[in-house]
Amino acid sequence: MSDALDRLDLLDLDDDLGPEDRLLRDTVRKFADDRLRPNIRRWFEDGTLPARDLAVEFGELGVLGMHLSGYGCQGATASQYGLVCAEVEAVDSGLRSLVSVQGSLAMFCIRAYGSEEQKQRWLPEMAAGRAVGCFGLTEADAGSDPAAMRTSARRDGDDWILNGSKMWITNGSISDVAVVWARTDDGIRGFLVEAGTPGYSAQEVHHKLSLRASISSALFFDDVRLPASAMLPDGRGLRAPLGALSEARFGIVAGVAGAARDALASALDYAGTRTQFGRPIASFQLTQRKFAEMAVALQQMQLTARRLGELKDAGRIKPHQISFGKFANVSTALHICREARSILGGSGITTEYPVLRHALNLETVYTYEGTHEVHTLVLGSQLTGIDAFR
Repeated sequence: MSDALDRLDLLDLDDDLGPEDRLLRDTVRKFADDRLRPNIRRWFEDGTLPARDLAVEFGELGVLGMHLSGYGCQGATASQYGLVCAEVEAVDSGLRSLVSVQGSLAMFCIRAYGSEEQKQRWLPEMAAGRAVGCFGLTEADAGSDPAAMRTSARRDGDDWILNGSKMWITNGSISDVAVVWARTDDGIRGFLVEAGTPGYSAQEVHHKLSLRASISSALFFDDVRLPASAMLPDGRGLRAPLGALSEARFGIVAGVAGAARDALASALDYAGTRTQFGRPIASFQLTQRKFAEMAVALQQMQLTARRLGELKDAGRIKPHQISFGKFANVSTALHICREARSILGGSGITTEYPVLRHALNLETVYTYEGTHEVHTLVLGSQLTGIDAFR
């Protein structure tokens, strides 16, 4: 598919990559081609993922929490992290979720809000993939409005007693540690809950039509007793978990461009060999129009991701700019995958080709970590100065 990838780079964006960035991109792409692509069809069809094994392999690759500094993390740039997300999601969104939940949600929270003891204990193991983390914010009745969460923690002497539940938690049932957000008398606070703690359980969600190569779980807390040391000292208020979500959303902006690129490259290859009326369907005007529109849209996605990476590396990125990226790139990626599927015709509905699998996954990405509607209102508020959420 390398020839198709070259043809899709109409603006020569690859020419701007420095030697270090190119080496990183090519290393992750080779890992994806050798280890992930040969297996993703089976993982998706079976609704399974060897997530703990892959976590170790991603750790050896150095991409878990790569944009964080210290404690075994690489200290890479945001732009480099974006390159990695694009290559991983070019295989499957579920795989990028594994990487981003570990690094941009669980590890970020410990790095940004945790105590020195918590950082020393968890971050090196998580960066190596030997420990897996998850991020517990969403609840069955509190998704777009996390302030409505019901999970609560109350003091009992020096300890905390945690009760409630979380839903749609990536990696939840295999995690060694969960970053859990709960209501307290002092507002919303973050806690680290270790696997095996009495009263804490996790149950995997099955029968999914999307993100099948990803572990989604429900978390349950029944009078879970936590020591004072389990609290994240600086994890106060909704700003803390929302700050972590901004980290993860940046990875989505770059990642979905990889999914769209893979779908479009697959359609290009197919159209060059599939013949109708005695000629390749790539030679027909309507097909070429589809390709032209999709290729331009893809490069606009990549330019958006690159610009946000520049802003993030400069320390200037703002929440509404990340909303811009997720709003624009996820919906565009979904459109590209649907249009690419139409070029494949009936072949496009099978798992022999990745196109519809990408589209199915993107239906979830369209919703999680801020629905399309929520990001619409974030942009609307930025433009008008009026908050329309309530």
